[in-house]
Amino acid sequence: MATANPFNTILKTLEKPDGGEFGKYYSLPALNDPRIGKLPYSIKILLESAIRNCDEFQVKSKDVEKIIDWENTSPKQVEIPFKPARVLLQDFTGVPAVVDLACMRDAMNNLGGDSNKINPLVPVDLVIDHSVQVDVARSENAVQANMELEFQRNKERFAFLKWGSNAFDNMLVVPPGSGIVHQVNLEYLGRVVFNTNGMLYPDSVVGTDSHTTMIDGLGVAGWGVGGIEAEAAMLGQPMSMVLPGVVGFKLLGKLRDGVTATDLVLTVTQMLRKHGVVGKFVEFYGEGMSELTLADRATIANMSPEYGATMGFFPVDHVTLQYLKLTGRSDETIAMIESYLRANKMFVDYNEPQIEKVYSSYLELRLEDVEPCISGPKRPHDRVPLKEMKADWHACLDNKVGFKGFAIPKESQNKVAKFSFHGTEAELRHGDVVIAAITSCTNTSNPSVMLGAALVAKKACELGLEVKPWIKTSLAPGSGVVTKYLQKSGLQKYLNQLGFHIVGYGCTTCIGNSGDIDESVASAISENEVGPKTIHVPTGEKLSVYDVAMRYKNAGQGTIILAGAEYGSGSSRDWAAKGPMLLGVKAVIAKSFERIHRSNLVGMGIIPLCFKPGEDADTLGLTGHERYTIDLPSSVNEIRPGQDVTVATDSGKSFTCTARFDTEVELAYFNHGGILQYVIRNLIGSKQ
Repeated sequence: MATANPFNTILKTLEKPDGGEFGKYYSLPALNDPRIGKLPYSIKILLESAIRNCDEFQVKSKDVEKIIDWENTSPKQVEIPFKPARVLLQDFTGVPAVVDLACMRDAMNNLGGDSNKINPLVPVDLVIDHSVQVDVARSENAVQANMELEFQRNKERFAFLKWGSNAFDNMLVVPPGSGIVHQVNLEYLGRVVFNTNGMLYPDSVVGTDSHTTMIDGLGVAGWGVGGIEAEAAMLGQPMSMVLPGVVGFKLLGKLRDGVTATDLVLTVTQMLRKHGVVGKFVEFYGEGMSELTLADRATIANMSPEYGATMGFFPVDHVTLQYLKLTGRSDETIAMIESYLRANKMFVDYNEPQIEKVYSSYLELRLEDVEPCISGPKRPHDRVPLKEMKADWHACLDNKVGFKGFAIPKESQNKVAKFSFHGTEAELRHGDVVIAAITSCTNTSNPSVMLGAALVAKKACELGLEVKPWIKTSLAPGSGVVTKYLQKSGLQKYLNQLGFHIVGYGCTTCIGNSGDIDESVASAISENEVGPKTIHVPTGEKLSVYDVAMRYKNAGQGTIILAGAEYGSGSSRDWAAKGPMLLGVKAVIAKSFERIHRSNLVGMGIIPLCFKPGEDADTLGLTGHERYTIDLPSSVNEIRPGQDVTVATDSGKSFTCTARFDTEVELAYFNHGGILQYVIRNLIGSKQ
């Protein structure tokens, strides 16, 4: 049973400079433990949460001790409970959570209880940003037209979410057309420090979107989780997590003129992936921090999923406070934030001597060494220096099929697909662009990058350059602030001139909502085999991925994916799981999985299997042309999380994998063929 908080002895009053008080807080310095001063700032947030929520039931004194002793306990994979301060949802992943809350109210009614007791116990913010699609582009009225279509398609979902915002306490729904969830989180939702009924504590958040980590740039600890974890947090349940190691990333100097935040984040991502940070926190520090704008920090934090870390954290300093003022937070709120964080030794002041923090490992980057670069052609973390782009692209055409290869025969590399675009003669070659979108939370929250794009557009217009009319161009800002500074600077007209009209406020093309490309362009690609092809193994025919998948489905043949390490890294993990399910994929066998994507695969009824250490498709001599038998018990009751599974091929090979069902709940999803089927059957069962 829960008891009184044993740490109430360190509950202090935070005085206002001019008299009165901001509120009460749990004082970390009052513990008088020298180990706390050496803790990374990100670990201090976990520590404060454990102290404040300690009831010797859900959170125990021994959990607090584990965190204080982080330097010794973190290498041992110890588990701790963590209660985030709030939950962040977007509409795709948020709807199931609201449905579950509604179902719990029904259950409470059926049991004769008070359904109004079913409410989120922490603040829940749901931002509708995943629904808008680029149906209309290159038009002054694109925003209006796309929003009208968005509302037509999503009428029932939006009505349900509006009901939820009124029916439940502690739930805020940010309506369509407001912006991308992570920029809205930075500009408006992020508290940095909470003041709840006179109790002060650090803001922290878990979200059902992998790029929730963007808020780490504001000094708010946040990361992406699966839907079930988010729902548990909403209802006040502690999350069980492994106490993470923390990589200290030291930044020195300043970026050279002409080098952007995008160049920096791609460089940082490459370094961190090489270092290995899966399951770890990354904490940035060093004299170079004072040279980075908040927007630049947010860009780096945003790509935590791409470099594999749970989060990339920037502690609060004067740059954070300046951003809070810039985005309209009140002077009193900012004063409260600074006073609290200084009192609890969680504020970085570069005018004071810095206590050297202890980290699990260390990296260092001189910002002046960063050079212009891009990434691709398939993954955001495959960095390519801009000066090497042409050579890299031609090498990719030659390379075998993979992340850096297309295996296009030499004789086909210069193939030209001629077509007519609304009466205009046109042609396409390998490497030509057909969709050009300025979007994504990574880019559109950064004024220097957005204004840089607009200045390039201005120069292009002055030189008389034009974008080919068959390229689908669009601009989807992360919030209305972007529109205002592009218009007030007089630069939006140049973007419009090149076809980059504003099409809506949301994720759009970044999550696959690009809308259709012109039929003539689509036909030119498909008919001339400029898009991707695969082989139908039984016949040897080379067809589109979709056509081959449909042949297998119609023949009743399930398919599997053989993959490498960290399968699922990147954006749009929801569709990265939904797409394979719709194509008939039954299992994925990989060296390792990206954390959230593995959960999403289970949610779609796809089996995630891991090769044993030291083994993969290459070492086992697997080509993908074999037929596979996965020896999984027919009854889900006989399957255990993490159990060994034998996989055999028709070529006589046999190997053992680990089943990556990590919890009993995930096995229940799999048993029903996926999370949606599970929810629907539960709903039917609850009504009978």
